[in-house]
Amino acid sequence: MQMAGHDRGQAQERRSLGASDEPLEDALVEGFVNSVREGANRLNRTWRALIITGLFGGIDVGIGLLAMLAVLDATGSKLLGGLAFGVGLYALRLAHSELFTEDFLLPIHAVVARHGTWWQLLRLWATTLATNLIGGWAFAWLVVAALPRFDDLLVKSATEYMSSGPTRETVALALLAGFTITLVTRMSQGSNEGIATLANALISGLLVVGLGMLHGALSSAVIFGAMHAGADIPYTDWLVWCAWVVPLNMAGGLVILALPRMVRTWELVRRERAAQDPDDDTPSMVL
Repeated sequence: MQMAGHDRGQAQERRSLGASDEPLEDALVEGFVNSVREGANRLNRTWRALIITGLFGGIDVGIGLLAMLAVLDATGSKLLGGLAFGVGLYALRLAHSELFTEDFLLPIHAVVARHGTWWQLLRLWATTLATNLIGGWAFAWLVVAALPRFDDLLVKSATEYMSSGPTRETVALALLAGFTITLVTRMSQGSNEGIATLANALISGLLVVGLGMLHGALSSAVIFGAMHAGADIPYTDWLVWCAWVVPLNMAGGLVILALPRMVRTWELVRRERAAQDPDDDTPSMVL
């Protein structure tokens, strides 16, 4: 009885301090609900929607590549070129396209909260990565065909990405790329303001591309452009590069950000899981 009274007192105190009586700050509760809802929407897309959003994700990355090359050619600054690359990431946000490492926070929350299945998550990851690469490959060909004066820049940039295998430096760069894109997805989710979305996209480009981080989808667009421009980069070498970069991107997004975030909101996860049990009368927070 004493414990029950103590729990009721805690709930009343939480209500007096915020809109929710959950054992977490209101902002975390709102963020959890939004992430599960959006994650479930992504997991339940049809095959047609999944393929199209992934393809346009790769094409939007190509827009960023085009902007980066134009700025690099004019200024020679990698940081400014990375900032310009953010234009493609901004287009991706506005068009609601899908980028591979965006999938490491929202859908995971939905699956763990039992609003989706692990098979749906694997389908989302595999399809998004494949279609991002296809869209990026096709748009990079178009860029090279239209603007051959950028060929040398593409070859130089791609060579820097692939000049060495997995070392302490390149492993860290790949981890940081996955973490950064996943974090910016979380930041974008926290605000519906257009200026905030633009700022987040430019920050992503500045950090990931401007600092030469290794990202499976973003860096591949540059590498594909160099291939189209005649660089001596076999597809087998690119596949080997992807074989270690992509898992490290996933580790950066999942282990460094998504997992700690899930632990932080575990009380909400447990409640939502219970709400999905047909024999449990716990009300759902999401639907």
